[in-house]
Amino acid sequence: MSYDFDTPRDRRSSDSEKWRRYPEDVLPLWVADMDFVCPEPVIRALRERVAHGIFGYGTEPAALRQVLAERMARLYNWQVSETDFVFLPGVVTGFNLACRAVASPGDAVLIQTPIYPPILEAPDNAGLRGIFVPLIADAHGRYTIDFDLFERSIDKDTRLFILCNPHNPVGRVFERAELERMAEICLRHNIVICSDEIHCDLVFSGQYHIPIATLDPAVAMRTITLMAPSKTFNIAGLQCSFAIIQDAALRRRFRSARAGLVPYVNIMGFVAALAAYQEGQPWLDEMLAYLEANRDFLVDYVHHHLPGVRVYRPEATMLAWLDCRATPILENPYRFFLEHARVALSDGKVFGPGGEGFVRLNFGCPRKILAEALDRMHQALLKDERDTA
Repeated sequence: MSYDFDTPRDRRSSDSEKWRRYPEDVLPLWVADMDFVCPEPVIRALRERVAHGIFGYGTEPAALRQVLAERMARLYNWQVSETDFVFLPGVVTGFNLACRAVASPGDAVLIQTPIYPPILEAPDNAGLRGIFVPLIADAHGRYTIDFDLFERSIDKDTRLFILCNPHNPVGRVFERAELERMAEICLRHNIVICSDEIHCDLVFSGQYHIPIATLDPAVAMRTITLMAPSKTFNIAGLQCSFAIIQDAALRRRFRSARAGLVPYVNIMGFVAALAAYQEGQPWLDEMLAYLEANRDFLVDYVHHHLPGVRVYRPEATMLAWLDCRATPILENPYRFFLEHARVALSDGKVFGPGGEGFVRLNFGCPRKILAEALDRMHQALLKDERDTA
């Protein structure tokens, strides 16, 4: 490898929220922020922009829309016009704007749980009502969709469905047949789809991401697709993302919802995004191979050394969804591992119904850190077994 993903970097003395939230003796594997230095071309482009020395109001790079349109065509055979892009300071901003653009106070938003917490919160932020439909886990921990329940949950006030694909936290890459069924139901009920696809580039071997908008022109006209370089190239702090909205009227409503409230992307975010998409693919290819090896190491370790913990092998993302309900842990597993292993994970409860008894673990870190965290969790479980025997 030409890039070094194995050497731990000191982030605790930086401004990292991930590394500064907890005391120094805690290993943080919680927020979806990887501990890898971002691609060299991105760093170089940022240095060159800083060297210019003037940071007044900026505009988007002239080449960015073309680069993104070409990327959609190359990866997904998706023909997107350069005018279909709307740039945003974050995907969370995007699905909150979607709520305001397509629904009115009192209307409802369909959401599958467990789910990324800001998606849970989006309906309430806009005065809307959330309809929470559980994903169903099979005997192996793989989550699927109960389509009858999905459709029965829709009522006359449902205006929007927020899809998360690849899914955070359960790690699914939804298959074409699943996407087609969800899209067909939404179209039949006149529901707009807002698809959070921020992890679309972090897909592992044997999987293929399908943007739901690519299924059919009719689906595309009813879809707001949200993507970003932030998770892909580990530049989340630079706040750059984009929506793809192919229906002009829907795009106008979306733009109107942001008026006076949502700022434009900052100049450094634009610089990083363009450099990442133009020159970051070699880094991404190497990082994905390392991340997939981390995933396999994690799953094997859980199966052999964390008694009572179950995990389905993630199909995408840097996140693993650990089911701790069969362990002897008597308390919240997030609290247990924080206090007894000094490992900070994400509390499953914050992911909504179906998250109780789970924790989410971010394996986007040097393997040495991942191994140490897992060893700490192993020792904590063994001690808990002895204490309760």
